[in-house]
Amino acid sequence: MRKVIFGGANSLDNYFARLDGGVDWLLWNDEVTEIMNEFWPKVDCVVMGRKTYDVAMKMTPKGKKMKNPYGDMETYVFSRTLPPGEKDGVEIVKEDPGKFVANLKKQKGKDICAMGGGDLARTLLEAGVIDEIGLNIHPVLLGSGVPLFYEMSRQIDLQLLECKPLKNGCVYVSYRVVN
Repeated sequence: MRKVIFGGANSLDNYFARLDGGVDWLLWNDEVTEIMNEFWPKVDCVVMGRKTYDVAMKMTPKGKKMKNPYGDMETYVFSRTLPPGEKDGVEIVKEDPGKFVANLKKQKGKDICAMGGGDLARTLLEAGVIDEIGLNIHPVLLGSGVPLFYEMSRQIDLQLLECKPLKNGCVYVSYRVVN
């Protein structure tokens, strides 16, 4: 069965982005590139919420028409506001994310990357479909912003798989979801 891996970069006080969606505080270096180069070949499907999709589309270089922000990779966007169906190489989904992702896990393929904000993470964690969490924790306290995780109805136990300090002051951690 395919694994679902949730992750991204976050501030030490657990925000994905500033309140305005800004990510100007993110630090990048060769070690992060290496981690990403090891990760992406293991997945062939991306799931995300509509707000994350909007941010990904805004990061498109000016003047360049971009369809799916992940190229040919199978990409699903969960939205309560966009009409369902295929749009520019991305499938807009109105179904329950937990049930939809549980069905994706049963299909043949590589692992599934769950991207984006804490609202989708909460839904998928509470549905029990996330298998691993990988985070690049940045040495900054934003004070406010888009939360990494929202309040959940239950405790989610984790087992540490990897903890790697990076030269730029970040720490990469990877956990297996226990329950």
